Amino acid sequence: MEKKIFLSEKDMPRQWYNIQADLPNPLPPPLNPATGEPITPDMLSPILPMNLIEQEVSTERWIDIPEEVLARLVMYRPSPLCRAYSLERFLETPAHIYYKNEGVSPAGSHKPNTAIAQAYYNKKAGVKRITTETGAGQWGSALSFACNQFGLEVKVYMVRVSYNQKPYRRIMMETWGGKCVPSPSPDTSVGRKYLEENPDHPGSLGIAISEAIEDCVTSKDTKYSLGSVLNHVLMHQTIIGLEAEKQLAMAGEYPDIVIGCAGGGSNFAGISFPFVRDKIYGKEIRIIGVEPTSCPTLTKGPYVYDFGDTAGTTPLLPMYSIGHGFVPAPIHAGGLRYHGMAPLVSRLLADGLIEAKAYNQLDTFGAGITFARTEGFIPAPETNHAIACAIEEAKKAKEEGKEKVILMNWSGHGIIDLPSYDAYMTGKLVDYAMPDEEILKLVKDLEKFPKPRLA
Repeated sequence: MEKKIFLSEKDMPRQWYNIQADLPNPLPPPLNPATGEPITPDMLSPILPMNLIEQEVSTERWIDIPEEVLARLVMYRPSPLCRAYSLERFLETPAHIYYKNEGVSPAGSHKPNTAIAQAYYNKKAGVKRITTETGAGQWGSALSFACNQFGLEVKVYMVRVSYNQKPYRRIMMETWGGKCVPSPSPDTSVGRKYLEENPDHPGSLGIAISEAIEDCVTSKDTKYSLGSVLNHVLMHQTIIGLEAEKQLAMAGEYPDIVIGCAGGGSNFAGISFPFVRDKIYGKEIRIIGVEPTSCPTLTKGPYVYDFGDTAGTTPLLPMYSIGHGFVPAPIHAGGLRYHGMAPLVSRLLADGLIEAKAYNQLDTFGAGITFARTEGFIPAPETNHAIACAIEEAKKAKEEGKEKVILMNWSGHGIIDLPSYDAYMTGKLVDYAMPDEEILKLVKDLEKFPKPRLA
């Protein structure tokens, strides 16, 4: 009865898995909003280095991980796969619950898996400075850590409500040499516009992305980096699922259900894409992306072309979206407050290869406390969504009397999120479910754009 399953460093995956090679239906292309025509790779060159653009459009199944990237990943990888025996006993379930502990990274989440890769490729391309956005601060922390590893400057636009809720994230970024400002900020024309409309604007990931992109295209030797949504980002995260495959095989198990929380799609893709490949080729397996009811992109949003940012400066992306004008309620799962979902994750949902569920804030924190009081680790608010789903599925296994294997991505720890737990335990947190009529208003303007083609 081993609690933790470890891989040796020599068994760490040496390649990323690119699911674009195995999609039953190809991904609809990003579109130029002015012409409605597919964009070409060179159109992305003002914001991304060409070596990452090549990965973005690649349909090769396997992409080699550079040795310089492996040398940094090995600081915390392979991450352990843990069996949640105590949680299983508490739930009195026959299910076997496994969780991949991505909280062991220096930044405390899965985010360095792509941050290290992106910093390396930018450095190799001669970039000296990177701009980015961050919601809860996990991505900003990870990129600050990674840029420090490769000697790059980084400026992070952090959604204002999270900037105020999570001051220690800013301190982490600054400790690694990053510069962090609340968004909307007075540093960009986009930020000034929203501050003029509302000096106390809570911000959104869409606005922060707009600011980071504006900063990028108006600054010298600067590129933009995104912590989720884009194809190459999701590919870098597949090291999670590839490790988990090997670890479960060591335990003589294969998952019946794979679960990850889903905001932009990076950690969900990381744990699930290698198993989605198995499903594409006939394996019976359920794969569930979990989101908050306050930002129900997958469960209530339409499959449309939408901008990736609020100001409409990005190409149109084919994704489930609740509209780029979305301003989120100030829930504590700041990493799950993005208006759209990664095109690859969206395509898989449209094709019926994955499922989506939404949970309210109070239920997810209740699940997180149950996990902390059984397994010991305090999860990030985002991770609590995956835990809530895993607990629900484990209870179903008990009702059905079936010994199911549940694999969950434990995407990050919640040590820096303790004020949110305090708010929950003192009755200050409230639930919020986004009304259908509000979504209809936000997506109304998208009707003028083409519709992504379904099979």
